[in-house]
Amino acid sequence: MLSFIARRIMLGALTTWVISIIAFLVILLPPGDFVDAYIAQLSGLGQYVSLETAANLREQYGTDQPFHVQYIKWIRRVAHGDFGQSLEFGVPVADVIGDRLWLTMVVSLGAIALTWGLALPIGIYSAVHQYSFGDYFFTFIGFIGLAIPNFLLALILMYIGFKYFDASIGGLFSPEYQLEPWTWEKIWDLIKHLPMPVIILGMAGTAQLIRIMRANLLDELRKPYVVTARAKGLTETRVILKYPVRAALNPFASTIGYLLPFVVSGSIIISVVMSLPTVGPILLRALVAQDVYLAGTIILMLGTLTVIGTIISDLLLMWIDPRIRLEQR
Repeated sequence: MLSFIARRIMLGALTTWVISIIAFLVILLPPGDFVDAYIAQLSGLGQYVSLETAANLREQYGTDQPFHVQYIKWIRRVAHGDFGQSLEFGVPVADVIGDRLWLTMVVSLGAIALTWGLALPIGIYSAVHQYSFGDYFFTFIGFIGLAIPNFLLALILMYIGFKYFDASIGGLFSPEYQLEPWTWEKIWDLIKHLPMPVIILGMAGTAQLIRIMRANLLDELRKPYVVTARAKGLTETRVILKYPVRAALNPFASTIGYLLPFVVSGSIIISVVMSLPTVGPILLRALVAQDVYLAGTIILMLGTLTVIGTIISDLLLMWIDPRIRLEQR
């Protein structure tokens, strides 16, 4: 067990390092650099930038240096907890992410709690009551949830909320609280704005996990050990919850690998549509502007969380499913 964990951690560290190289390289692959994007922005405003000024800007930001030089300087600073200076915002990357990071975590964790809280009991019910009215109803709802894109669902709910319920749409705060320091009133305002983005972000994942849980549990309920347990006189609740449900939980554990980065990034499209002050729109803006340190830091963070989530998934799967523990031995 310990050797397995050690191997996974070493492989995870190597994978994270490779992710940092690929992320930094991909950001620099498009033609031009941050200075070119900055000059194009100024030209759109009618301002002229000379070649000498452009060269000075490249020297100031370090974008005139080769890829490996820029990468080594950045990764050394990351190793010391310094993620560098955002080229576009002119402040440290940590300050740019700032509140957006934990706001993203609040929204995403709420969506994950909603997804698991609904998918697990509904999936069990649909499998145990196969072909019942409830099973058909939840199957229909699941297909609707999978078929409707999240951004379209966001637009529909925002329209309904605004037209019929006079609800505040878009953002996580009312206008009067957006720039205010944190108080209990601002926290309560955040709580009142959370349900809509949480429901929208969790809808597709809930529908998908319901289908997966139902299919896996149906497969487990047809196996001989369930028939044997019933023959021994165990109650139906114990027969279902003791082993079949535990074995059917594998998809829930295996999805942690992508749920952790989702906690940080959220859904970029939904965040843009609903004007959410989360990390997703900042990542999109950094990629467009080729702000290498800001975009590289966020992508590295997402990659690291994916690796950590995968390791946690492996450990949970070993704990949930005895067959995996036997294979490791």
